[in-house]
Formats: sequence, C-alpha cells, structure tokens
Amino acid sequence: MTLIKSISGIRGTIGGHTGDTLNPLDIVKFTTAYATFIGGKRIVVGRDGRISGPMVRDIVCGTLVGMGYEVIDIGLATTPTTELAVRWHKADGGIIITASHNPTQWNALKLLNNEGEFLTAADGAEVLRIAEAEDFNYAPVEKLGRVITDNTMNQQHIQSVLDLKLVDVAAIKQRKFRVCADTINSVGGIILPELFKALGVEFEILNGECTGQFAHNPEPLEKNLQGIMDKMRQGGFDLGIVVDPDVDRLAFICEDGKMFGEEYTLVSVADYVLSHDKGNTVSNLSSTRALRDVTEKHGGKYTAAAVGEVNVTTKMKEVGAVIGGEGNGGVIYPESHYGRDALVGIGLFLSSLAQKGMKASELRKTFPDYQIAKNRIDLTPETDVDAILVKVKEMFAGDPEATVNDIDGVKIDFPTMWVHLRKSNTEPIIRVYSEAQTMEEADAIGKKLMQVVYDMQ
Repeated sequence: MTLIKSISGIRGTIGGHTGDTLNPLDIVKFTTAYATFIGGKRIVVGRDGRISGPMVRDIVCGTLVGMGYEVIDIGLATTPTTELAVRWHKADGGIIITASHNPTQWNALKLLNNEGEFLTAADGAEVLRIAEAEDFNYAPVEKLGRVITDNTMNQQHIQSVLDLKLVDVAAIKQRKFRVCADTINSVGGIILPELFKALGVEFEILNGECTGQFAHNPEPLEKNLQGIMDKMRQGGFDLGIVVDPDVDRLAFICEDGKMFGEEYTLVSVADYVLSHDKGNTVSNLSSTRALRDVTEKHGGKYTAAAVGEVNVTTKMKEVGAVIGGEGNGGVIYPESHYGRDALVGIGLFLSSLAQKGMKASELRKTFPDYQIAKNRIDLTPETDVDAILVKVKEMFAGDPEATVNDIDGVKIDFPTMWVHLRKSNTEPIIRVYSEAQTMEEADAIGKKLMQVVYDMQ
C-alpha cells in the first residue's frame, strides 16, 4: 500500500493503515491542512469516475464544510474543467479528486490555487507541514459551511474551447470528421460526446460508461490501447482519440490504426499554434526533441522545465510561451488556461487537420521522427535514489559528448540522443526515458542506466 506526497498532490491506494494509504483519516488531515493554508471562503471540488470517488468526495466536502467553507461541488468533471471552474466561480482554491493515469485502486487530492493552477512546490510543502503538525481549528456550529451543486461546468468548458480563436469550428464541421474515442470508463465518456456534437464530429465511443471500472490500464500508452487500435484498423474513422481518466492527457491514433505518438500530441498542436502565433514553447525534460525542432523552425525559442505541470507552467510564464506542455500527451494553451487540457488539444488538432486537408498519418510524417523508450523500475524500501543519481552523473562526467542536467533527476544529452532518469512524482517507481533516431538506440541507452539501478538495489 502506498501514500505519495509530492508536487502532484496527495496520492495513494485506497484502504489499509493510516499514514500508509489514502484512507478517510488521512483524507481529513490533508483536506484540513489545505483549507487552513488557503484561508478563504470558497473551494471548488470535482472528481473523475473512480470507484472510490464518491467516498473521497463526501469526506473532502464534509471536512471543508467543517472548516467553514462554501463548497462548489461540480460532480463528475475533468481535471481541466475543475481548474477552469475555480476561476469562473472566483473561488479561493480547488480540489480535484483523481489519480489521473494510475490504476483503479489509487485516488488522489490534486490541490489548486485561486487561479485554478496547481500549488507550487513551496506551497505544497507548507500544506504538508500543516498536516503533520495537526494543529487544526474547525468552525463553530453557527459558522459551518455548505455545499452547492453546479452541473453547468462541463458545458461552459466546451463553450470556452469553441470560443478559442485558433479552434476553427467551421473548418472542422466542413471536414465532417468521423472519430473513435476511448474514454476508459471515466469522465471523458461524459464530456467528449458533447464536445464532438458541438464540433459537428461524428463519433463512436469505446468504454464510455463512467463506472470507474477501467477497461484496461488507464495510462494512454500504445501497449494499453490495442482495442481501439484494432478498431481503427477496420477502417471507417479519420482519427482515434484516447484520454486518461481525468482527461488531461491526450493521445491520437491514425486512420490506419498506427499510433500518432503520445509525444507528438504536443508537437503537432504546437506546430499548428506557432504557424498562426509566433512565440516560444516549453516542455519538460522527459519530452521529445521534436518540439525544439518545430519551435526553431517557426523562429521561436524552446525551453525545458523540470517534470511536473506546475514546473512547466511556471517556466511558460517566465519565457512567455504561447504553447507548452508535457510529452505524455499534455497540452497547455495559455489562451485557455495554464493547465493540461485534452479538450483544448482535440479542438486545436482537428483544426490543424481540417485546415491542412491532411490525414493524421500524413500530418505525422511532416514532423522530425524520433523514437522514445519509456521504461520504469519499481522501487523497494531499500532503494537509495539519491545514491543512484550520483552514480549516473559520475558515469558520464568525463564524456566530452555528454551534457549533464540535474535539475530533475539526471538527464544526459548526447548529440543524437538523450536519456533521463528520475523518481516519479505519482508512483513508487524510477522512470527511465530515452530518445534516439531508432528505438533500438533509445532502448539500449535506457537499459544501460537501468542496469546501474538494478546493480545498486
């Protein structure tokens, strides 16, 4: 059983002992600490379709009422919908109840500020300090809060996508797209059909019932998507669309059933945005070099940030990026908001396809072709991650072709490839990502570092 406290929120498995899992007592503690830190009057709460969602929501909302807050419960909602709802309700913060791509037994509290953006590392650390101190002060009976239900946020989110200047609704409708979407039995099955209807897109939904019984591993990686890939190979669709349980990650499948490439979701959307609005881009250190290439083609400057959405958005604001995100299929478009948003990504991608008159497979061929290997190593209680990172840096310290970056784990850049080793913010694992011009080269350099970890465990 696991409880992870990081820049990505409070995340854990449901059930088990206090302090080791995301259980009712710990949910109360961390919710109270967050409410104490925010110090306001109104907090938005939304959740994905997980089985544990109603239980966690009831505890979160009850705790906030006990702290004297007015709670805006927007019900089953995507992460980006909840982020936007904080702004629209002029709330002091928000709590998203979702473990994103993690399996069914996980859930999490993602914590937002009054801009609907994730807390900074410093703010998150303060929440954890308050939680551990457990010096809480609840409201007297005459000052208890209340829960207000608002079921309009999904439609407002869709309208905000339609209103974006680069979402070409007319061109999308004229193209008469037919798409197949896998919504993993979570909130995507509620909101994506409404988005497709608004865009004039004919659609078929796979795993569309919001039951929380995920039909397959919910991380939108090729190895988990054989069902929709087989469906696409049968023909009749222009595009396959896959989202994770909270709809902030987005992957596409070409009309021939081949993956467009999770890393190329952001690359393709950025290419479209930059062709209309010149500017800079940002992605995290574990993302493909193709974004750098596309950015420089359009005359902009690319910057890498540490992994974690708040790190990317902070860097985007620093460099004035017009588009950014993460290579895991996360598109952040400031014209909408500073948060990964699959609905925005879908609107921009379909606009690009419509304006260019291309098939998805044809569009993919217009971008630099890199191959990225994404491996993972499960951590044991005895694993000394810091010692491993030091060992990796020492391995490449004398290599004249290697550039070492240690702002987030260790990333080694070579002229034609790179490898990045870091401890995950969301799972008890070490991620080892590597990229080269062939999958064999990418996998080989990744496996070399993985062996270092195995030797030290």
